[in-house]
Amino acid sequence: MLKNISPLISPQLLKTLAEMGHGDEIVFSDAHFPAHSLGPQVIRADGLPVSDLLAAIIPLFELDSYAPPLVMMAPVVGDTLDPAVEQRYLQALFGATPSTPHGIERIDRFAFYARAQHAFAIVITGETAKYGNIILKKGVTP
Repeated sequence: MLKNISPLISPQLLKTLAEMGHGDEIVFSDAHFPAHSLGPQVIRADGLPVSDLLAAIIPLFELDSYAPPLVMMAPVVGDTLDPAVEQRYLQALFGATPSTPHGIERIDRFAFYARAQHAFAIVITGETAKYGNIILKKGVTP
């Protein structure tokens, strides 16, 4: 156990976050995401909601300030999003009254899968919310 590091962050996830360079991306996926078939290293965080993991890592992880650092999957045509999911993620990342100058970029499912193939890592969580996948882009630590 380390001081000031959330126990939700596994040793493998902590190592991965430390190894990432600026511009590298990490996916925090829902429990249904096809991570193992996409290629990059996969880290299991079963049972944990994405928002809890985001809140745990954000004190350690600088988001990219030069590009939209947050990417989520857009709904399939005819489907709807639950705005509470995005709100939970923004709150976890930016605090009680979430607001970010970058916002969240939404890309279609297959573009999201293609981008995930090039991510540094994919963290499979226990998230069950529909369209509960998010990609973070690492920035430069000030």
